[in-house]
Amino acid sequence: MKICIVSSAGGHLTEVRSLKAAYSEYDFFYVLNHSALLPPDMIGCTDFIIHSERDWKFFINLWEAFRILKKKRPEVILSTGAGPAVPFALIGRYLFRCKVIFIETITCVDRPSMTGRIMYYLAHHFFYQWKGLERFFPKGHFRGALL
Repeated sequence: MKICIVSSAGGHLTEVRSLKAAYSEYDFFYVLNHSALLPPDMIGCTDFIIHSERDWKFFINLWEAFRILKKKRPEVILSTGAGPAVPFALIGRYLFRCKVIFIETITCVDRPSMTGRIMYYLAHHFFYQWKGLERFFPKGHFRGALL
């Protein structure tokens, strides 16, 4: 199984990397929306896309998602956010039949993020880290904090 791990740089990347023990036995690669100083284990297995903040660059991200997913053919897309999760979920789920797993970021304690509100409808499996989000995500799954 191949896993595409989509993330913003910074806290979202820290969160998703906390799950590395769960995905390290599989073939995986990262997609980040901002160049960052990478730890040694991410060098050579990370693709970078243009940073979009809910603007016209979202359409570029859709194209980048298509290009990367077509080339690498993952079965699963995993993300804790933020923005790049949406174009990858759209292209991956509907064009390449990828399973999409989304974990709402730990920073959203009592109300969901914009990405979480969208990904709730796109993800096959949706998880949240604070019990207070249950009313927003009744079909999601509470599993506690990643970190």
